[in-house]
Amino acid sequence: MTPSRLSLHFLRRLSTAVADSTTTTLPPAAITVSKAKSKLRKVHDPDKALAIYNSLSSSNNNNSATSSSPSPLSSRYAMELTVRRLAKSHRFSDITTLIESHKKDPRIKTETFLSTLIRSYGRASMLDHALKTFEEMEHLGTPRSVVSFNALLAACLHSDEFEKVPQLFDEMPQRYSEIAPDKVSYGMLIKSYCDVGSVDKAMETMRVMEVKGVGVNIISYTTILGALYKNKENDVAERLWSEMVSKGCELDNTVYNVRLMDAAKESPERVKELMEEMRSVGLKPDTVSYNYLMTAYCVRGMMGEAKKVYEGLDDANAATFRTLIFHLCINGLYDQGLVVFKKSALVHKIPDFKTCKHLTEGLVRNNRMEDARGVARVVKKKYPPRLVSEWKKLEESLGLYTKKGSAAGSSRTREVSDQESDDAA
Repeated sequence: MTPSRLSLHFLRRLSTAVADSTTTTLPPAAITVSKAKSKLRKVHDPDKALAIYNSLSSSNNNNSATSSSPSPLSSRYAMELTVRRLAKSHRFSDITTLIESHKKDPRIKTETFLSTLIRSYGRASMLDHALKTFEEMEHLGTPRSVVSFNALLAACLHSDEFEKVPQLFDEMPQRYSEIAPDKVSYGMLIKSYCDVGSVDKAMETMRVMEVKGVGVNIISYTTILGALYKNKENDVAERLWSEMVSKGCELDNTVYNVRLMDAAKESPERVKELMEEMRSVGLKPDTVSYNYLMTAYCVRGMMGEAKKVYEGLDDANAATFRTLIFHLCINGLYDQGLVVFKKSALVHKIPDFKTCKHLTEGLVRNNRMEDARGVARVVKKKYPPRLVSEWKKLEESLGLYTKKGSAAGSSRTREVSDQESDDAA
């Protein structure tokens, strides 16, 4: 799992509950939250995403005063997914219109409902709008507590404005007496320090929490542990691990996967040892765990063993496909890479731009033009508009749709990556 994907998983686990959202546009047929989320994960076209969200909003409007209303957390994710689709297409004015329209909803006086808007602005990296919404709470008649404060800190992290978190952590509790930072708040402060490379400050914050009697949870430990491994401070990381165990922290798959991420750099054998340790404490290695085992084989060129791990997975994720296809291409195994790519397309988990670029270029170099065009057709259906425009430049440089196919110009194509966080490991 990459640091950015760990970050996304961290934020999901730190989430505070917020209420469902509605929109004022004319809705199509209503659908359930679960179905809306499933569709939104697969759709990249911003207009289609809006249509799906509007159909969910229709259902919310019909049920808003009843017990059949969808859960706040589920509806929040649906809104954030929609905002992310719009942000990828740089539809920021549409994001503003969508979110601001919710301020007319009677539920805006509910703090969790308003917190959804703050977080959604963060998803679009529109931190100024998130701050403005937070500061409008008195005007909107919304009570303020640590819930909306945490939403604001999360918006900073989602916007990659890590340095704002310590600043707001100091300022806001002084300005608003009703805000008392909790373990979630401190966890995001720790996360912000780790993301800017200040692991020492993160460790200091953890000690402050202990002095103040704010329980340090497994999430904060995991965050610091990951940062230590990233900084190659393995001795400190192992001491922290021993501290966690001695204090009786309830270990989970996420914290073990952080250790597996580092172990994959060492050897497949070390990864398998840790996976066995997971089983001994009652944990079952998951897809992310096996991805690290597969990666350990891949980086050593043991592609046969890597493929065995892949074939044994019941629920391969986007990271599985990305890692395996990339390394198959690096090893010149384009035929096998194409087979795995077709499977990823079937399950709606195609890899990022860079990986598909490697595969397509390799197919062209081996005079597999029709196969390369097949990859291109899938990519253009699945990628968001911004990446489709980049992909068309790649097609042109490779001569995919001219009589003479050439890979000579492929290196001129800018490598961009598909930033889908819901396909995170």
